[in-house]
Amino acid sequence: MALGDLMASRFSQSSAAVSNHLDECSSHDNGDFGAHRRDSETLSSSYGNVGTSATTSMAYLPQTVVLSELRHDAFESCMPSGPSDSGLVSRWRPKDRMKTGCVALVLCLNIGVDPPDVIKISPCARMECWIDPFSLSTKALETIGKTLTMQYERWQPRQARYKIQLDPTVEEVKKLCNSCRKYAKSERVLFHYNGHGVPKPTANGEIWLFNKSYTQYIPLPISDLDSWLKTPSIYVFDCSAAGMIVNSFIELQECNASSSTTSSRDCILLAACEAHETLPQSSEFPADVFTSCLTTPIKMALRWFCMRSLLRDSLDYALIDKIPGDQTKRRTLLGELNWIFTAVTDTIAWNVLPHGLFQRLFRQDLLVASLFRNFLLAERIMRSANCSPVSYPLLPPTHQHHMWDAWDMAAEICLSQLPLLVRDPNAEYQPIPFFTEQLTAFEVWLDHGSEHKKPPEQLPIVLQVLLSQCHRFRALVLLGRFLDMGPWAVDLALSVGIFPYVLKLLQTTNPELRQILVFIWTKILALDKQSCQVDLVKDGGHTYFIRFLDSMEAYPEQRAMAAFVLAVIVDGHRRGQEACLEAGLVHVCLRHLQGSALNDAQTEPLFLQWLCLCLGKLWEDFMEAQIIAFQADAPSICMPLLSEPQPEVRASAVFALGTLLDVGFDSCRDGGVDEECDDDEKFKAEISVLKSLLYVVSDGSPLVRAEVAVALARFAFGHNKYLKSIAAAYWKPQSSSLSSFPSFAHVKATAANPSQYIGPLLRVGTDTPAVSRDIRVSTSSPLSASGIMHGSPLSDESSQHSYSGNLHDSHSTSNGVISNNHSRHRAPLDNALYSQCVLAMCTLAKDPSPRIANLGRRVLSIIGIEQVVAKPIKSSRPGEPNFVGLARSSSWFDMSGGHLPLTFRTPPVSPPRTTGFLTGMRRVCSLEFRPHVPSSPDSGLADPLLGAVGSSERSFLPQSTIYNWSCGRFSKPLLNVPDDIEEILARREEREKFALYHISECQHTFRKLSNQPSWDTKFDTATKTALLHPFSPLVIAADENERIRVWNYEEANLLNSFDNHDFPDKGISKLCLVNELDDSLLLAASCDGNIRIWKDYTRTGKEKLVTAFSSIQGHRPGVRSVNAVVDWQQQSGYLYASGEISSIMVWDLEKEQHVNSISSSSDCSISALSASQVHGGQFAAGFVDGSVRLFDIRTPEMLVRTMRPHAPKVERVVEINFQPGLDQGKIVSACQAGDIQFLDIRNEKGAYVSIDAHRGSLTALAVHRHAPVIASGSAKHLIKVLSLEGEPLGSIRYYPTFMAQKIGSVSCLTFHPYRVLLAAGFADGCVSIYADGNSQAR
Repeated sequence: MALGDLMASRFSQSSAAVSNHLDECSSHDNGDFGAHRRDSETLSSSYGNVGTSATTSMAYLPQTVVLSELRHDAFESCMPSGPSDSGLVSRWRPKDRMKTGCVALVLCLNIGVDPPDVIKISPCARMECWIDPFSLSTKALETIGKTLTMQYERWQPRQARYKIQLDPTVEEVKKLCNSCRKYAKSERVLFHYNGHGVPKPTANGEIWLFNKSYTQYIPLPISDLDSWLKTPSIYVFDCSAAGMIVNSFIELQECNASSSTTSSRDCILLAACEAHETLPQSSEFPADVFTSCLTTPIKMALRWFCMRSLLRDSLDYALIDKIPGDQTKRRTLLGELNWIFTAVTDTIAWNVLPHGLFQRLFRQDLLVASLFRNFLLAERIMRSANCSPVSYPLLPPTHQHHMWDAWDMAAEICLSQLPLLVRDPNAEYQPIPFFTEQLTAFEVWLDHGSEHKKPPEQLPIVLQVLLSQCHRFRALVLLGRFLDMGPWAVDLALSVGIFPYVLKLLQTTNPELRQILVFIWTKILALDKQSCQVDLVKDGGHTYFIRFLDSMEAYPEQRAMAAFVLAVIVDGHRRGQEACLEAGLVHVCLRHLQGSALNDAQTEPLFLQWLCLCLGKLWEDFMEAQIIAFQADAPSICMPLLSEPQPEVRASAVFALGTLLDVGFDSCRDGGVDEECDDDEKFKAEISVLKSLLYVVSDGSPLVRAEVAVALARFAFGHNKYLKSIAAAYWKPQSSSLSSFPSFAHVKATAANPSQYIGPLLRVGTDTPAVSRDIRVSTSSPLSASGIMHGSPLSDESSQHSYSGNLHDSHSTSNGVISNNHSRHRAPLDNALYSQCVLAMCTLAKDPSPRIANLGRRVLSIIGIEQVVAKPIKSSRPGEPNFVGLARSSSWFDMSGGHLPLTFRTPPVSPPRTTGFLTGMRRVCSLEFRPHVPSSPDSGLADPLLGAVGSSERSFLPQSTIYNWSCGRFSKPLLNVPDDIEEILARREEREKFALYHISECQHTFRKLSNQPSWDTKFDTATKTALLHPFSPLVIAADENERIRVWNYEEANLLNSFDNHDFPDKGISKLCLVNELDDSLLLAASCDGNIRIWKDYTRTGKEKLVTAFSSIQGHRPGVRSVNAVVDWQQQSGYLYASGEISSIMVWDLEKEQHVNSISSSSDCSISALSASQVHGGQFAAGFVDGSVRLFDIRTPEMLVRTMRPHAPKVERVVEINFQPGLDQGKIVSACQAGDIQFLDIRNEKGAYVSIDAHRGSLTALAVHRHAPVIASGSAKHLIKVLSLEGEPLGSIRYYPTFMAQKIGSVSCLTFHPYRVLLAAGFADGCVSIYADGNSQAR
């Protein structure tokens, strides 16, 4: 509960009530803001060495940190791009999936006849396909052929056609190749050649076949073979000197590539040995050892390992053929061995090969991938026999990779228990711990690895483990941890082939896997969106995430990830939108949004955010979903989210509501055939949506206002001609029909309090016209004066003639709206609402955030309003614009509130009579307008940028950024604490120690302030405000042109200089540091109430705008300037702002939201404002009539005490501040008359000390936060330093020059927060720093 709810009684004006208030606030101060600060006693325990007062002093150190979220990381300068559509993600997915459609097997064995160029040893290798041809009396060749076919079919069953030729002729091979290519069509053809019964290939790359009578060897050039098989193809040559064929093929490819412009042929070659090598003849190998490795790798690998292990004497090799199980069943011993072999070879290939080559050879074609895995084994085994297999493309050596050791260990464990398993079929085999050990190795890497270290080599093994139920959960968890390390990790996982595995896992019903699967898919889709949408919808994956989203067992953060995945599925993907709509996603999301509103407990903001974004993407440009949304009353469900404390939730709600606005509204109505467009219910829904958007047009977060601008652009597109008519009537030059926008007080809003929608719209600038209550331009409006329109494009006679022909002949004016008498349709919405929309667009166009202002101007351009600014001339200082020529444009009606003037663009029929009114002016517009069509029945305004619905024109609409921006969150680590958190905490602790030590120094050792500056510099114009950095020797000052400069006063050099903004109207009110104990931000408050907060402000040219908003809406009638006064309170995270208004605006910077408007309880304006830096929620205000009021927002009545310490003088309070210390009732107030009053609000008699410091000329006052000292300055070149008892401690009159020149008129004074240093700014542009007597002047 708020502290105010705990109070036993209401506060009165009596001193007793005030005293009770102070006591209670002291005892409950930490309770109200417990969420913002750590317990002071806990903190103080670590600072016992600071001093005896450390525990008490911790109250001085605020623990609140604001504006440090992801959205504040340079929102103005860079926008996260969201899920990528190309670039990094294009590498992982094979461009063309392929399969081998036909396999041609050519065996040239000529059993019984040895080739003439081969001399065989004795005993020599004789086995072909594990068959001894001499052991069979008949049909040995046919048996070997059938066996080879079966061995190949193991790797690609039922997907390829197998054809075989035994000891063939050239014609038979040609016929075989042509028939294979005809059958395979565009698929790959495999050509396997066994040349053990013919001579070696020739140097020209010819292989040998037979004539029909088997009396001659006939050569076949590789070029002929290539021309028959064409592409894509893969060749396997198992013969001596097979490298000859590969060399000839490479020469052929290079020759074809140089003589042809076509792309290179997709051909792959596997050869048994180098060009100079002969196949091994040892009897320990089969004769076709290369083919055996490629087609029976497990058997070959185990036999080879057994011959080299300690088991060679004890194990019968025949048992290897009796390994129990099936190669395709992983729960059996043979299946597990094959599974491990696949994991090992994949891991070797992935760690050795370039990723592109790995994708092509190991992920594109199932049969090719199997052959290349087995080729790695062939290289290992055949190199032991001094034979080197060759491939094209060439692979690096892999035979000594350390993963082969892991395979050997698995083979040894298998072979050691093989005799028992063969002897006893019922014996249960012990699973091989290979995968468990590899997962442990991967986990160790996760604990110590990073992007900058070697990638984990176990990643392909993790992929294989996903196939096993017993290891799957652990593998998914480790995979999730890996993906969380960043986009680079996601890309690595996708490149290894993780996608089809996790896609298939969406079909499982195991509830244990749901949460980690959703997390993994979140990480994948945060990197890659476009290539995954189709697969997810095709496989029904969207239903998995909808069920998870609707599950109450999962945490809200996890369901937010499911909503993110669904948002990606429907983003710009019509089939995805249709599938999710059919699955009831709209109702699921709305039900959870509705439940969050009914539930008292705080719903996870991330969940609300992504529910809104998911809905917005679902019904974006999808009429069927929008109709269902309106039927389900979606707008009224989403609207309460506009007041949520998190800006991301508010912005997402605006996005969802904005996408419900029909962009193509006008064309629908003009067609008059679509009944859905004429639905009155839809009009009512659009009205409610629009009013809700107007409610947040002045939200404190640029993130929210950007979405409002985009939504209004959609509305302007759909209701273009009605908005143009409203604007045309408003700018109409004839006095008889000139009227202002309808007053917001007359708008009949559906809300209980209509002003909640329209109040924030009236942002104030120096030239904003006052709107009278009778809906007419008031006498103070610039429009009412005679001749105001002269110099405007609206004033030339040709334009008036154009208006006369269009407006008066075919239109009638009613309530300030142009109605077309010849139109068949009435305006669908209320005219007053259209007027509010135009004013809201103008409000956005003058937004203090450059990005929002640009969006606002683009919205205005849609309804025919463009921007006209002066050409800048060379300024006296670089980077400072000079707005010459604006005096001329100021005679036009200025909607920009003192920023850039806006005017209607009216293409005149003939050149204007006055040719000089645009001298020095130019048009500025991001997009060119289309030429005006004279025959158009429109109001004579410039045609809008987007006049008709069309895809090419709609592409110019401003695009929403909240979705892509929000997607960026999931591409960042979510599971681990940031690496720099320890550094941040250490820096914070060091600064707290520094602050506590110097607070104690200030309180006990201060004696006197030197009257000689320790440092000074000079502006070109008058210094308006300054501040001293608490932990660095920096002084920050701003001049009257809002040029901010940062100096290092110890090294006497300028660090940075930049303009607070580029608008012509200048005037700085205050500079403050936000988060001064952490990475501080610079808050710059302008006189018009606009707040801009900067980061990296000390880095030359690197300053970044964190956020910007207008802190004041509305002002007193007849007042042309706001004269804003602002103060920041770190303890509470509140910003207080007031000025020429009747209230004090309270902004919560953590929420970036206006949280309260406190009545000033006075008819006078506030001239000074000061927030307590010790007691959160407490602030004091000084008024122009000399009165002082103390407020406390924690109390029900807010106002604690009113005093008139400066009576009988009625002069404005120049400055007011709280006295140092923890006593919350003591204030120092100084008025323009020159008297300084020391107040204790518990004292009914008023001031307990009164000093007449400057007679009628006081201009500045500073009170040290901790030391018992104050300083006052006057326009009469004098600074006085006083104690808290009013005793003079010194004065400053002269600059330290040879001529002892007097100081300038004092414009600002500020103390260092933790040291006795005084910074003074003067009207002559000087900035000086004065130190106490204990400091050495530099």
